[in-house]
Amino acid sequence: MSMHDAAKRLTTRSRLPPLNALRAFDATARHLTVVKAADELSVTPSAVSHQLRTLEDALGVQLFTRNKTRLKLTSHGEALLPSVRAAFQMIASAAARLGDAVMVGDLVVSAPVGLSSRLLTRHIGEFLTAHPDVRFRLIASNDDKEVYSPSVDVCIRYGTGIWPDRQVRLLSPVAIFPLCSPALINGPQGVRTIDDLKHQQLLCEDGGAEWTRWLLAAGARADGFRMTEMGNAHIAIEAALHGQGVALGDSLLIGDDLAEGRLVRLFEQSVPAKHAYYVVCRHETSETPLVAGFTDWILSKVRSSELEA
Repeated sequence: MSMHDAAKRLTTRSRLPPLNALRAFDATARHLTVVKAADELSVTPSAVSHQLRTLEDALGVQLFTRNKTRLKLTSHGEALLPSVRAAFQMIASAAARLGDAVMVGDLVVSAPVGLSSRLLTRHIGEFLTAHPDVRFRLIASNDDKEVYSPSVDVCIRYGTGIWPDRQVRLLSPVAIFPLCSPALINGPQGVRTIDDLKHQQLLCEDGGAEWTRWLLAAGARADGFRMTEMGNAHIAIEAALHGQGVALGDSLLIGDDLAEGRLVRLFEQSVPAKHAYYVVCRHETSETPLVAGFTDWILSKVRSSELEA
């Protein structure tokens, strides 16, 4: 039976396919495994399989081909999926626009450790004071498992910008530059030229790859410098704050430290980082009051910080 015949069959019966069955189809089409779809929907795999059979029976067509470990959409499934996905997004958008879109409820946000510590912990009070009925939970992580977790509402991620089946918005591009504490720059081995960096520990997180890129862009040879591995950018910046060496940072992470004099930027040269910061969330929740409100707030916060930098 064709999709046209299936649609005619449903019209004759004067009913739409069951909503839960459509949700199961949407989730399974994204994950292509019943187990992961069940995790997202917080039901058992057998319940998802039952909903898929119900939908296929209602439409009179096969939506997936099955093997031991993976599923694949049939031509009927591929034809149905865009309309189902668009319909759920329209429902979510319409629900978000109803009434006054009161900001109330639980909001779970996942963000990298550095951004969590250096931006969110310093400014999240502004958002929560404006929305006192929001119960906020922060997960300090850059792990993609939270991007696909049904219990996480918004993820801020440093990465490529490619997360399939998620809404992705650019939060901020990243340009990195050297920085250190005022005590270090004014000390007996102060830093005035790039050659002076040879007398300092260059704090890094990647074996010195980013430092090498910066030195080459600044016209220096990449040998003769002491690279000190610190694990991640957040720890490197913390070490720089304590006068332990020179780190690479970006204005999003260290804007407050620069403005308040805890850190000093060295040299005007900067280089684009390999990745950027993004806001990532599920399509079906992107326009709900909590998710949309927080996304608008963090975008506004970052852009205002960039203007002040």
